[in-house]
Order: sequence, then C-alpha cells, then structure tokens
Amino acid sequence: MEYGILDFLTLIGSLVLFLFGMKLMSEALQKVAGDKLRKILAAMTSNRVFGVLTGVLITAIIQSSSATTVMVISFVNAGLLSLVESIGVIMGANIGTTITAWIISLIGFKVKISVFALPLIGVGFPLIFSKKSSRKSWGEVIMGFALLFMGLDLLKGSVPDINSNPQILDFLQSYTDLGFISILIFLTIGTLLTVLIQSSSATMALTLVMCYNGWISFDMAAAMILGENIGTTITANIAAMVANKSAKRAAMAHLLFNVFGVIWVLLLYRPVLNLIAGITEEVGQGSPFTNVMAIPVALALFHTFFNITNVLLQIWFVKFIENFVTKIVRGRKDEEEEFGLKFIQTGMLSTSEMSILQARREIAEYGKKSFKMFEQVKKLFAETDDKKAKKLGEKISNNELVMDDIEADIANYLTNVSEGELSISGARRIRTLLKISDNIESVADGSFNLSRVLLRKQRKKIWFTPEQRSNIQKLFALLDRNFQLTIDFLGDFNSDKINIDEIIEIESKINDLRTQFKKQNKKDLLNNKYTYNSSVVYIDMITICEIIGDHIINVAEAFKYQKDEIISSHDD
Repeated sequence: MEYGILDFLTLIGSLVLFLFGMKLMSEALQKVAGDKLRKILAAMTSNRVFGVLTGVLITAIIQSSSATTVMVISFVNAGLLSLVESIGVIMGANIGTTITAWIISLIGFKVKISVFALPLIGVGFPLIFSKKSSRKSWGEVIMGFALLFMGLDLLKGSVPDINSNPQILDFLQSYTDLGFISILIFLTIGTLLTVLIQSSSATMALTLVMCYNGWISFDMAAAMILGENIGTTITANIAAMVANKSAKRAAMAHLLFNVFGVIWVLLLYRPVLNLIAGITEEVGQGSPFTNVMAIPVALALFHTFFNITNVLLQIWFVKFIENFVTKIVRGRKDEEEEFGLKFIQTGMLSTSEMSILQARREIAEYGKKSFKMFEQVKKLFAETDDKKAKKLGEKISNNELVMDDIEADIANYLTNVSEGELSISGARRIRTLLKISDNIESVADGSFNLSRVLLRKQRKKIWFTPEQRSNIQKLFALLDRNFQLTIDFLGDFNSDKINIDEIIEIESKINDLRTQFKKQNKKDLLNNKYTYNSSVVYIDMITICEIIGDHIINVAEAFKYQKDEIISSHDD
C-alpha cells in the first residue's frame, strides 16, 4: 500500500490536533492556577533546592517547560529573580516536563483513551460557556486533555505501517547501523524537530509513536530524546534575544545545563540504556530492546532518569554555572537599561493571564522611571550652572519622549492581551493597569513641565526668595514621600492588601499647602517681597506639584482597588 500526500497531510493534521490539545490544556491550567503561580514565583528565595522544586511544580501544573523557562527569563529580565535563583527553577522545569512523557506512555499507549475523548468533550464543552471563569477554564482543561489524546490516537493511526511500507524502514535502517554516528544523527533529528515544532512534548509524542510503529529502535529513540532536551532550550534563548544581559545569561545557563547533561549521558550511553532496560524488565514490562510494547515506558523512564540525575549532578555547581555564563555573556560597560522597556519586550507568554503579569512588572518599572525623572527635576531646581541646567533639562525632555513611547507600548500590549481568552478578573486587571499606566505617564509629564518652568526661570534670571525656595522644597519632600510609598506598592508582589492611608494624608497636606502658599503669594506680591515674574513661576510650580500629587494618588487608589478586587473576587 503506497503512502500518499493525503496520508502525509493526515499525519500533519494529527500532530496539529495534538499540539492544539496540549496548548489548550496548558493555557487553561495556567488560568486556573494563575494567582498561585504568581505567589510561588514571587516567594522565590536563593535556596537552590526550593528553586528546583518550584520549577518542577510550576511545569507539572502548566505542562510546558517552555512557558516556565520563558516566564523565568522574563522575571530575571525585570530583576525579580537573580541568576542563581533562575538556574534552580530552570533545572526543576526540566524534571517537571517529564510528566508529559509519563502521561503519554502510561495512558496514551496502554488505554484506548480516544474512546473516552468524545464523552470528555461532552463534559467539557458546556463548561466553556459558564459565566464563572474558573469553571470555564476547567472546561478548557478537559477539552484540551481530550483533544490531546485524540491527536495522539490519530497520530498512531496515520504513521505509515512498516509492513505495508517497507521502504521507510530501509530508509531509516541506512542511518541506524553507523554506530555512535547514528546516535549523533538521531540526536540532531530530535533537536531540529523540537526547534521546528517548538514543543518538546510534541516531539516526545512523535518519538514514542515512531518506536511504537517499529520505525526506530529504543537506542535511537533515546538519542532523539537527548536532542529534544537541547532543542527545548531554544525557546528561552529566543525570548532572551531582546532582553537584558541577565536574562541572556539565564537562557544560556539553560542551554549549557542541558548540553552538559547530554554529553555525560553520551559518554555512558550503553550502560545507561542497559540500566533502563533492566528496570523495565524488573517491573514486568520486558526489555525495550526486544519488546516494542516496553519502549514507551522505557523512554519515559530514560527521560526522567536523565533530567533528575542531571539536576542532582549539577545543582552543586550553580555558582560555577553563574560565573561561567557571566563570563560568556558580557554586557557593555556603558550599558544603560534605565529607560526603555525592560520586561514585556521579551514577548508574550503562552497565556493572556500570564501576560498580564508581564505588563504588571513593566508598569512597576515604569513607575520607577517616572520617579527618576522627578529626581532629575529636584537636581535641576538646585542647579545654578546654566550649562549643566540646560544639559539636565535636555535629558529630562528626552526621557519624557521615551516615557510617552513606553506608555503607548504598554497600552498596545495590554490591548493585544485583552483580545485573548481572559477571566473576568483578568479583564478588570487590564482596565486598572491601563489607568495606572496613564497616570504614571501624566506624572512624567508633570516632571517635564516643572523642568520647563525651571529652565524659563533660569533663562530669565528670575530668583526666588529663601521662603519661596523653602516652600517648593516642602512640596517636593511630600511628593517624594508619596512617590516612594507608591513605588513600593507597585513593586510589592507578595502582599494581598495595601494601606494607602499615609498617601491620602500626605496628599491632603499638599492640597493644604497649595492653598496656603497661593494666599500668602498674593500678600507677598502686594508687599513687593518679589517680582511679578517670580510670582508667576512660583505659582506655576506649586500648581504643577499639586497636579503631580493628584496623579500619584490616582495610581495608588487604582492599585489598591485592583488588589482588593482580586481578594474579593470569586471568579478567578
């Protein structure tokens, strides 16, 4: 029986259905576990063992080591995880991804799961229309699980039968009897397939099906699995291409970790395979070298053995790995990552829910940038040298343009995220984040406006009295405190509730001082304590400071509202 183009397209369609089921299940699981994942990662410590366990847990939950590693790279990019912490989590992600192989080998090949697929779809589909987002997400989990195994079953059926197509075996046989070179060839095939498909789980499924149908032997399949472990690191390295040097180092650590693991396994290849074969025989599965039915379990065992042993060997050398990748990936000495996107530029994560977290981190950085602009304004206020003042004013002006661009990028990013599948709480968070981002940009505008007023004052040789300077500094000090409190809230990813009473109290003081200073200004102007031009600049600065204060409290109130809503919501 000839294997034609229609059969080949059926094979591709089966693989696509498997991938779609995996994607649907992974994304839905991330939605269900969303806040828990955030809290686990936010609570990361420098304890390498805890980091490994965290990586295992997260990857086992979301069924995607790529999503975990990209998430970790993003956190390193934003400075929320150190390089040492990220290496531990990535090691754990490698172990967590072996769960998929066990599910496929124990269920996909032992049980006719496709018989239950349609009933599962019947259960999951109505849940998708539920108004409660958690119930809807569980419906997607069930649907994804069913589609994944329907795809796997179709994949088994669409792979050409060796008996009917002996030419396929002849083709593969020419590459399987070259000794160690054959192992390297199939390792390369596994790497390239994973890079192409961007899913080690899908490549694992293909490998299992090829063995199950007699295409390749156990030792060649094990070589493909080693290649898959290298190929899966490509996703993280792609994500880190536009990130900072710390994120690039974390991605490089992931690659080196897996490459080193593959090297030591290749050196002990036959003894390791014999060990795996001995275990499968002991548990009554038979030898994978002689029994095709034993190969799926043997490959899952090999995959797990490789990753766990690799972690046990390398976990003691995390500091060495850190130093090594630091030397390999060097940043420019003049590298400034102060202004510009730091976080969301690494690209979308695999779900809208997790992408909201990326935006949330970026907005926290955005708030810090706005505060730095205000710090520059304070320097400009104290600067007496005309050339230095002009240069500082130009810097503030340039930063204000960058801040406008960042705000637009954040808004576009959140708009794209909102077009995906979101829980009710997720949609609310996006609206709140847009409001926060808009107010932070307005604060930056306020700092820019203050700089323009100060440059006008310097250009026209307008002088303030000691009392005027003291009053402006009082407003600056109050704004500085509210800035600090708000930035701390934005950067706090652990606490569920925040208290903005102090911010409200300080804002009230700013309003009182504004009223007091404006009244006193009228009296001082009548008493000729300073010129009219001085009065105009003075009142402009007071007004702008009060406006900045309003936008700061808008940020704090919006953030508190979002935190309180997450706590009270029963939709997540």
